[in-house]
Amino acid sequence: MSFFITAQAARTPKREFRGAWIQCVNGQFLGMSTQQMQQTLAYQLNELRKSGVNAIIFQVRPECDALYESSLEPWSRFLTGQQGRAPQPYWDPLKWMIEQCHRRGMELHAWINPYRAKTKNTTALATNHIGVRRPDLSFSYDGQLILNPGIPENRNIICQVVDDIVSRYDIDGLHIDDYFYPYPVQGQVIPDDREFRLYNNGIRDKGDWRRYNVNLFIKQLSETIHRRKPWVKFGVSPFGIYRNKRNAPQLGSNTSGLQNYDDLYADVLLWVNNGWVDYIVPQIYWQIGHPTADYATLISWWNRYAGARHLYVGEDVERTVKYPDPSNSNTHQLAAKRRLHAQMSNVNGTVLWYAKAVVDNVGNYGTALRNVYWRTPALPPQMPFIDDKKPKKPKKVMPIWTTDGQVLFWTAPSAKKWGDEAVRYVIYRFNDGESIDIDNASKIVSITSNTFYRLPVVDGNTRCTYVVTALDRMSNESKAAKKKVTL
Repeated sequence: MSFFITAQAARTPKREFRGAWIQCVNGQFLGMSTQQMQQTLAYQLNELRKSGVNAIIFQVRPECDALYESSLEPWSRFLTGQQGRAPQPYWDPLKWMIEQCHRRGMELHAWINPYRAKTKNTTALATNHIGVRRPDLSFSYDGQLILNPGIPENRNIICQVVDDIVSRYDIDGLHIDDYFYPYPVQGQVIPDDREFRLYNNGIRDKGDWRRYNVNLFIKQLSETIHRRKPWVKFGVSPFGIYRNKRNAPQLGSNTSGLQNYDDLYADVLLWVNNGWVDYIVPQIYWQIGHPTADYATLISWWNRYAGARHLYVGEDVERTVKYPDPSNSNTHQLAAKRRLHAQMSNVNGTVLWYAKAVVDNVGNYGTALRNVYWRTPALPPQMPFIDDKKPKKPKKVMPIWTTDGQVLFWTAPSAKKWGDEAVRYVIYRFNDGESIDIDNASKIVSITSNTFYRLPVVDGNTRCTYVVTALDRMSNESKAAKKKVTL
């Protein structure tokens, strides 16, 4: 199938969430040394940055374990090959990824799986794993081990783990995926009759009770995160269908697949409408024209019903390039999906499943992002429901000649509290005589956590104006600090 994209408008959005999931549970890092894994991740981050990605969602807890230093849970086998064994040479992947992402002007969202305690292919658990220490807190289901959402103690245990992550690491977001109660498997039964008797709280229907358990957890988790650090964004990436029309004639989508509400006991819209989550990324992984879960139907449904908080679309890269555009069989569906995005007033961004597919440029997907859709940098969308106050602008913007050439330096603005603190800076360049327009993303030359920018060498006679603005933790942007420079 040939690659073809239609022309875009002259400007790409200045604010858009452009995320990519980097997962470990597929075993992509198994057998790698510390150096090899760091080299692999650094290469992926560099390529993703070139493709316009501004946020990385990095899996750090796939099965009640840790890809970070933890006193609560064991090191992950997906990092070292054996659960409980520390990496050698020693390193902390989460700490390292935060530093690497921030150095590249990207956000880092730590991704955990809250309830899953063991995946199907894990055969040995560490002695300090919760499945060994407290077997009473989990149940087996289809080869997995699941922390029982019906046991109140489990909510506290998961929130303790999250509080530990949020308190010790400079993450920008805390992200959970689509695993709540387990995906139903024929012949398997969730063994929670005892918990239903003990903790039903007067709820007679078991389905309602299961949803109640997950609702309590989501609310508690949100409060845990924001109590510790108000600026850390809480995001959820649910399965792509909320409810089918046949189950919910007034609210459901015109689909016929598995459902969050009825099958996973995840009342996602309640969390959005109550403000318990800051962003939501429904996994709309299907193609346009899918017989039971049409992409066009679902993006329109989520746009209509989930706009009370930030809405980003979870995109399957490989499936997008596998299927032809319904209106042009000579190309795949990327252009058609991007057109749908542009029509949705509540869609604020995209998260790509998965990062390596973009890096590998499957179906020229990465090329299309670089050359068309994400060809200019973008800042994350603002979240005024958390903080909407702009930081002060950078001070003392000054070009200075150094042994490495001409460098633009500035100093951080003063800050009295977290909402005023500058954590990144945006550098714009305008040609001599060109009007200053910081809404034009094509003028952005760098987004950095540094307080300097190395200026290019031209001919010694080229005049231009550099503009530096400050971004706070919620990506609120300061006024412009300008400096005329000769390059």
